[in-house]
Amino acid sequence: MPQRTALNGKHHMMRNHRRFAALIFATAGSLTLAACGGGGFDSSLSSTTSAGASSSATGSSSETSAAVPSGVALRMLIASSGDAETAAVKAATDAWGKSTGNTVEVTAASNMDQELAQGFAGGDPADVMYMDAGKFATFAQQGSLEAYGDGFPDNDKFFESLRKTFTWDGKQYCVPKDFSALALQINTDMWSKAGLTDADIPTTWDQLTEVSKKLTTKDVAGLGIGVGIDRLGAFVVENGGWWLSEDGKTATAGDAKVVDGLKYVQDNVKAGNFKMSNDLGVGWGGEAFTKEKAAMVIEGNWIKGALKNDAPNVKYKSVELPAGPAGKGTLMFTQCWGLAADSKNKDAAKDLIKFLTTSQQQMAFADAFGVMPSRTDAAEEYKAKYPDDAAFVAGGEYGHGPINVPGLTEVVADLNSQLEKFGDADLAAVTKSFDENAASALGG
Repeated sequence: MPQRTALNGKHHMMRNHRRFAALIFATAGSLTLAACGGGGFDSSLSSTTSAGASSSATGSSSETSAAVPSGVALRMLIASSGDAETAAVKAATDAWGKSTGNTVEVTAASNMDQELAQGFAGGDPADVMYMDAGKFATFAQQGSLEAYGDGFPDNDKFFESLRKTFTWDGKQYCVPKDFSALALQINTDMWSKAGLTDADIPTTWDQLTEVSKKLTTKDVAGLGIGVGIDRLGAFVVENGGWWLSEDGKTATAGDAKVVDGLKYVQDNVKAGNFKMSNDLGVGWGGEAFTKEKAAMVIEGNWIKGALKNDAPNVKYKSVELPAGPAGKGTLMFTQCWGLAADSKNKDAAKDLIKFLTTSQQQMAFADAFGVMPSRTDAAEEYKAKYPDDAAFVAGGEYGHGPINVPGLTEVVADLNSQLEKFGDADLAAVTKSFDENAASALGG
């Protein structure tokens, strides 16, 4: 799913340091956020072929490419969800290339983390690349990324929450290309069978508890939840908490707002009306839903693909997550268009990114492979065109991105490991352990 200023003229020592750091990062490995959980984006929405993406892109090229260098050969590295995405990106970059006299070589990575790290370490990265929100700060700290976001054309038209997600050390490094958000999926047949109506759709935690109890049977959990902070964290946000302070310099998992948010879920797990996906014998929440082992789940818009492929007869609706004591909240998963600090063609690369993030092109991508636009104007158009996704789009206004501070990959992995047996987890001890480990990693 979705990871986290170096300028031209870095001297030789800094360049060597950057490459050494990238090699360490590649060797140590990284945690892949479980945003897509096996579902992937829903390419079934495609009413636009790759040619359609090209056509849409061509329509906006004249306003984005007026003073771009000609004869430039750019390289792009993407983490593609499949053929539809790869074709759409190639069609869009071809359209930009034809309008500017340039070329773009698009490569779909087989191992994005490894190939990014190797490119940065070798001093020969792709000019433009998909960059995950959870990892961009690691590469930014190494000096591998150009910080171009502040002052980028139409930057104020992107969801503020997404721009904040790609901000580190006071700089917005890149502009978000699209996003996903968590919402609540309801099996409407089970809902009706339990005697529930639209008036019962939960908007508070207390209501979520009540309807989950009514939906729970001997064979079905009222609410199924995926393991780890990429689902549990939604309740933390709704309770006004987060794992780190606003500036990312202090670990705050031991705060009552975090612990109490987790405890709300744990109390319901112990009561039997919530169940974690591993206790249901499935790999993620979407599988619990497609196999009808849970009447409700909390997943992102990628669940549409899983339902279409694995359970086309399951009737459901997606609604916004119920608000917690601190109000509405959800988790967002996103990537940006990263620009390599070592790129020799930054002006052309920035123009390409500008072209790819127009509202027209974002909608072309949405039609082609199901992603949600990161621009507010395009998101409104998307919501009107795909009203069933309104709950996901709404998350752009109040969602929280992933932990985006460098050096915490192993600490987050340890936290997720300690939360695997969630019903029996000692939440005070687990959160204290995270704070201690994170403080050490952060140098505190």
